Amino acid sequence: MTKLAKLSLAAIVLIGLSATAGTLEDTKKQGFVKCGIDGALPGFSEILSGGKYVGIDVDGCRAVSAAVLGDASKVKFISLNAKERLAALQSGEIDLLVRNTTWTQSRDTTLGLNFAGVNYYDGQGFMVRKDLGVKSALELDGASVCLQTGTTTELNVADYFRAHNMKYKTVAYDTNDQVVASYENGRCDILTSDASQLYGLRTKLKDKANHIVLPEIISKEPLGPVVRQGDDAWFNIVKWSFNAMVAAEEAGITSKNVDEMKMSSNPTAKRILGTEGKMGANLGLSADFAYQIIKQVGNYGEVFERNIGVNTPLNIKRGINALWTKGGLQYSPPFR
Repeated sequence: MTKLAKLSLAAIVLIGLSATAGTLEDTKKQGFVKCGIDGALPGFSEILSGGKYVGIDVDGCRAVSAAVLGDASKVKFISLNAKERLAALQSGEIDLLVRNTTWTQSRDTTLGLNFAGVNYYDGQGFMVRKDLGVKSALELDGASVCLQTGTTTELNVADYFRAHNMKYKTVAYDTNDQVVASYENGRCDILTSDASQLYGLRTKLKDKANHIVLPEIISKEPLGPVVRQGDDAWFNIVKWSFNAMVAAEEAGITSKNVDEMKMSSNPTAKRILGTEGKMGANLGLSADFAYQIIKQVGNYGEVFERNIGVNTPLNIKRGINALWTKGGLQYSPPFR
């Protein structure tokens, strides 16, 4: 438990709002971005042996560092559980949260927070053992459900089971590792979380092949980076750092061809990469802020495929996270 545990929500919000002004200047002064992550979720944020951080959320943190400091490696990662994450951001313990956090109306309007985009469109699902003989979530009446506290998961489960006149028993824990251990030890019949997390958590199981994710998706879970309200300049930087990765993929700019594309006569590429226009200046950043992101971290498609795509253990297809030009929901406002 962090030092935030004893503070009331109102006090945390007030502290956070008072700490927001000048986040860009503070970040430059300290020389790194303070970024909150999960740290134990394969594909999104995970610490490998040797202390290396990897994942789609980790790359989101690095993109902001590349934009602000010109160096994607200058990030201080802080692992937070679901109950700690929002308080840590509100209080100023971190300046950016990229931790598979769902954008909801109440979080967006009552906690002093701003969501800066959606880096993964998700939905809640259920994982069960094959030998349970269940093919649909509608067969789960009377089941015990392992889940993580402090998330939208609890409310979604309650809504789903009530809507279908089914009973269930909750077995709740603070961390994903505790949830997985409880499920694997047979303390519950079902493990529920965002579908992307289920695929990631399944990689931690000893007998991965004996577990399936059921077809039903019971909620909308738009996940993305979060900042405190009160510092619009920082909000814009985080928002357009993510947009830069999406826009680059759409424009065909990758980490491998970015230097070549910098010489392109294509006006969209020129604006994204900073050889034309004032995109960087509009954010208080260098003209090549997006170039640094793409060169050091990659475009959105590269980040997706590297961490959670079909050639990774998670084997997740782009689906609704494809670009809008390919039938998906990923879409950046114009760099203009």
